[in-house]
Amino acid sequence: MSEKGTADSATGEDEVVDLCRELIRIDTSNYGDHSGPGERKAAEYVAEKLAEVGLEPQIFESHPGRASTVARIEGEDPSRPALLIHGHTDVVPANADDWTHHPFSGEIADGCVWGRGAVDMKDMDAMTLAVVRERMRTGRKPPRDIVLAFLADEEAGGTYGAKHLVRHHPELFEGVTEAIGEVGGFSFTVNEKLRLYLVETAEKGMHWMRLTVDGTAGHGSMTNDDNAITELCEAVARLGRHQWPVRVTKTVRAFLDELSDALGTELDPENMEETLAKLGGIARMIGTTLRNSAAPTMLGAGYKVNVIPGQAVAHVDGRFLPGYEEEFLADLDRILGPRVRREDVHADKALETDFDGRLVDAMQTALSAEDPIARAVPYMLSGGTDAKSFDDLGIRCFGFAPLKLPPELDFAGMFHGVDERVPVDGLKFGVRVLDRFLDAS
Repeated sequence: MSEKGTADSATGEDEVVDLCRELIRIDTSNYGDHSGPGERKAAEYVAEKLAEVGLEPQIFESHPGRASTVARIEGEDPSRPALLIHGHTDVVPANADDWTHHPFSGEIADGCVWGRGAVDMKDMDAMTLAVVRERMRTGRKPPRDIVLAFLADEEAGGTYGAKHLVRHHPELFEGVTEAIGEVGGFSFTVNEKLRLYLVETAEKGMHWMRLTVDGTAGHGSMTNDDNAITELCEAVARLGRHQWPVRVTKTVRAFLDELSDALGTELDPENMEETLAKLGGIARMIGTTLRNSAAPTMLGAGYKVNVIPGQAVAHVDGRFLPGYEEEFLADLDRILGPRVRREDVHADKALETDFDGRLVDAMQTALSAEDPIARAVPYMLSGGTDAKSFDDLGIRCFGFAPLKLPPELDFAGMFHGVDERVPVDGLKFGVRVLDRFLDAS
């Protein structure tokens, strides 16, 4: 058979692993500025794969090298509201010396595709491409229009990706009322009779902050009661050790109710240690959705060992629960004290939607068809996604990038971690589920 014949007959399951590997090999590290390689090469790769099957993708470059790809698929019923499937192509940086396999090799080992972006989120990008390419080759239209968006800059807040498109090209999303994106649809095996698939229906808001204290500069050998470093470090230590109060939102309440039913025990949000211990690696994702949080991440001051500087600076990653932003900021200022000047480096809202409707039914139907013991449940993401930008257009957003995972895999630890990897079988499972989901949605 010719190469063209092979390509024309390839299924999504046939292609998805190679698509994922090829995307991983494109270094799109995002350092939070424009010092990295950018996403242009990945945007061109995606556009080429879409054009090969008859779509007309557009590339939007918000800054030299910072590019996103968007395409629209005509559905059987154009009068129905459209669905958005979005993913980002940028990744956080990786130090190759720390990894078992090079982070940009896309190597297959131990039944997994390894590399930076394997779960965050070039796996979903690959699954989406695989499903779309197969459907276009075989002429299978989705029930309604679908907008595909492969985006730049999500790892730094989306300014040069989703936010840019929403602000400057909102017409691309005309008629879209619902969306699916990252960090949802992954499995948590309870027992041999039940596997929960966590669908993101909420995510915490963010305040990435710069904290500054001004003091009196002077000689390091002299007494100085106005040392900026001392004042700032004491404030940062108070913040880093603060025990934020438990606040149970409707999404977390719904998740705890589902988990209570699955485990056969009543869960007390005020005493979650035993419950979280049963969740393995995902406990890190779930535990922090019970509280606001503020993690000191950077600290800097001074330029010489015998000089007391006049200023000290720290950075903090602050996250707040839906409905608790005002409380979070008030608590923050009280903890830091009057000497600390606080300013946002990047801020964005929290999101929360109900776990109901036809789209949710389609998720459950598609999951159950491929995994008979599947149960879709809502959960809150402790971080943030490009959904925040699309919410500005009134689009109802869910995290649904379906993966059936081996129970022993530390999935939460894969995000921004060393040795990030995704099971080959999980990718193929995701292709089958997404294909069914599109038919049911």
